[in-house]
Amino acid sequence: QLAESGGGSVQAGGSLRLSCAASGFTFNDYSVGWFREAPGKEREGVAAVSSSGTIYYADSVKGRFTISTDNIKNTVYLHMNNLRPEDTAVYSCAADKLEIYGSSWFSWGKQYWGQGTQVTVSS
Repeated sequence: QLAESGGGSVQAGGSLRLSCAASGFTFNDYSVGWFREAPGKEREGVAAVSSSGTIYYADSVKGRFTISTDNIKNTVYLHMNNLRPEDTAVYSCAADKLEIYGSSWFSWGKQYWGQGTQVTVSS
């Protein structure tokens, strides 16, 4: 199971750190990524990190978001800086054992999903 936390409401230009904690399994052999879904829009892959260290970022967040892992805490983080109103969405983490080869990783079904956490950015 995955559990997200850290969402909230911030003003444009602010920062948030989302956490994705695993229970019942370890991230050691898994790729973990963050998705977001805004009302009226398709779900979008935001960032992902594989067990081999491959990292992918969507163009819309490059230079502003950073994904990182803490193997001791079995947690993956999404550090979000310089937030914009268009970043407003429900953010969910997901995991599977596939290696990451670009954005295609987000298209495949995932073994584990979190419940999502709301991020709201006001202008």
